[in-house]
Amino acid sequence: MRLPIDPQADIARRAWVACPVCDDARHCTPCADRRNCREHWRYLISSQGPVLHLQCPQCTHMWSLNTRPGVTGPDGRTL
Repeated sequence: MRLPIDPQADIARRAWVACPVCDDARHCTPCADRRNCREHWRYLISSQGPVLHLQCPQCTHMWSLNTRPGVTGPDGRTL
């Protein structure tokens, strides 16, 4: 079952990371060179510090990505 695109999704708020489900960018030269590609971007739904909440426009999968794994916040919790 495919999810609908989140109502908070805005094409102006994008991130260029690999989708963990469809991996649609695996054969893309710009993506392999870590450059921004016109096709393989993800909706940046929201963020909480270093944690990004994303949705893939291709397969509609939603996930969270910690961009600073192992870093702890001021209260000692892992971010």
